[in-house]
Amino acid sequence: MSKTAQQNAAADTKGVSVIHSQAQGSGLQQVPQLVPLSPGGGGKALPPSKQGKKSSLVDRNSDEYRQRRERNNMAVKKSRLKSKQKAQDTLQRVNQLKEENERLEAKIKLLTKELSVLKDLFLEHAHNLADTVQPASTDSPPTKAEGSSGQ
Repeated sequence: MSKTAQQNAAADTKGVSVIHSQAQGSGLQQVPQLVPLSPGGGGKALPPSKQGKKSSLVDRNSDEYRQRRERNNMAVKKSRLKSKQKAQDTLQRVNQLKEENERLEAKIKLLTKELSVLKDLFLEHAHNLADTVQPASTDSPPTKAEGSSGQ
């Protein structure tokens, strides 16, 4: 590629360079060539903020690099601690809910037994009441004929 063609190469947003070359006196119109930016061809286009960073390699011994690494390491530690704490809190909440569930189930059993006892008492009382009232109700009420003959 000529020096002029290299200067005219422009990055497209789809990860493709468009190379414009000048016609070499043949009178034919030149068509721009599409050349992939990465050796693998295609892929995601880098946002403008990342395009400049890739070309300038950071010296791993520099103070700026050390500071960035240190800040990143602290952020990672903080994130991992926060995640671990969240998992512990969730586990603690699960255990509390299990205990509460067991207490509530025991209370349900107790109340069910109490309800059963009270139902039995009620039915027994109703049966006894029916037995005492029933003989009196077997007497038929006096009819008009019986009521008038008694006078």
